[in-house]
Amino acid sequence: MPIMYSTPWCGYCRRLKNQLDREAIAYVEVDISDDPAAAEYVMSVNGGNQTVPTLRFGDGTALTNPTLAEVKRHLEVAALV
Repeated sequence: MPIMYSTPWCGYCRRLKNQLDREAIAYVEVDISDDPAAAEYVMSVNGGNQTVPTLRFGDGTALTNPTLAEVKRHLEVAALV
């Protein structure tokens, strides 16, 4: 199950959450404004920037501000491995 790093004021995060919910794709949400370790992780995969939404997958890979299609494709490929 992917982890979605987000903030409450992020419109892109709200959009992706709505899309994932509509498609019944489970995820765990972590608010980086409340979790310094999560903010550090996001910065580590985004060139020092706190860019959200950032999704972290079970295989250790991450996608930043992905489309729903990108998330679905990533989950399909991960399921085949």
